[in-house]
Amino acid sequence: MYHLIGKDGKPYDSETPGTLGGHRKLKIYGRLDCPSALRYIAKGQYVAHRVFFADEETAIAAGYRPCAKCMPEAYRRWKEQQG
Repeated sequence: MYHLIGKDGKPYDSETPGTLGGHRKLKIYGRLDCPSALRYIAKGQYVAHRVFFADEETAIAAGYRPCAKCMPEAYRRWKEQQG
């Protein structure tokens, strides 16, 4: 069983793994192979706040923003919308 975050920002159990990872406190989401996230995970600094999402739409609905390192185009669009 996998523990994902839903559009309402609340956790739920799923038989399907998430496609994106995130950081609960920073409200950032990105690819599971994000080099920046993996560096922090290797140091043990990211794991306690790690969350997972089924897809990008869900991450956005839950109030998370894209990672600037692994999702630069999505981050650029998000940044432009912040005006």
